[in-house]
Amino acid sequence: MQTKKYVDYMVQQTVDILGIDSPTGFTATAATHLMKEYEKLGYKPVMTNKGGILVDLGGKNEDDAILIEAHMDTLGGMVSQIKSNGNLVLTPLGGFSPNNGEAENCRIYTREGKVYEGTFQLNDASVHVNDDYSTKTREFKGMEVVIDEEVSSAEDTKKLGIMIGDIVAFEPRTRVTESGYIKSRFLDDKLSVGILLGQAKYLADNKITTERKVYHHITVYEEVGHGACGTVPEGVTEILSVDMGCIGEGLDCKETQVSICAKDSAGPYNYDVVSNLVKVAKDNKIDFAIDVYPHYGSDADAALRAGYDVKHGLIGAGVYASHGYERSHKKGVENTFKLIVNYVK
Repeated sequence: MQTKKYVDYMVQQTVDILGIDSPTGFTATAATHLMKEYEKLGYKPVMTNKGGILVDLGGKNEDDAILIEAHMDTLGGMVSQIKSNGNLVLTPLGGFSPNNGEAENCRIYTREGKVYEGTFQLNDASVHVNDDYSTKTREFKGMEVVIDEEVSSAEDTKKLGIMIGDIVAFEPRTRVTESGYIKSRFLDDKLSVGILLGQAKYLADNKITTERKVYHHITVYEEVGHGACGTVPEGVTEILSVDMGCIGEGLDCKETQVSICAKDSAGPYNYDVVSNLVKVAKDNKIDFAIDVYPHYGSDADAALRAGYDVKHGLIGAGVYASHGYERSHKKGVENTFKLIVNYVK
């Protein structure tokens, strides 16, 4: 299989999607972009009521269909308080850690459509002034967004149109190195969205009709736990979540590999699905690792909790520093793409 053009396509799609702010609950612009990308490939995507995207990629057996899912929503923040000095207190969207957001540039989206820039800082952030700077616990109640506007009071900030409940999106800082590394916030899970577009392009380019009916579902509330609690088409017997493969102490996965998850915090994945994924990887000489994730939940888990009677699995390119400034590699993208393509053949 000649994969270079598809890897290049998937990485570029990922970069493009990363450039569109989409914290969970604020995904409409990203969804519109993805709808157009699927349409360019010749598909007819449908927007769900929740704001996700469902795509029928064709296939023969409609009674044994597979639903492949990735999510476009990311971590972020929401304005929970406008302080007397005009700065903003945030509440997190998803599992965003204030430790990972300190000194990061961000954008505040108002209900009126205005966008302001700011920086997420520790309260009293000057080292030369704050005696407790090094020892202070980084937590949301002790941190603030310093707005890049001339404000010195809550009234000044409110005059800008900023309100409680406004969305705050953090700068992804996306870079692709000559050595093949992909660095950015929110590779979880926009990297997988790019990979699913790659699979869709591969099927379209080569006019492949798979033995099983294949659907894509790009979800929008994964980071808060209910992304895939709906929108499972009739005839689907299996859900494959494509999310990040975790890297860390006690795990085998590398950024250059595709990770096959055997168990996460919700319990084991379907034994037959995991076994079949492993067999396909071995048969096609795909570089993979099997891992158990201690602090993880996927869209496939959410679908089972919602009561769907389906088998489930989870794979993803290896991603380091999850929920922080993340890193993966083009080889991880390639191996994940190859596993998906060969698995659904």
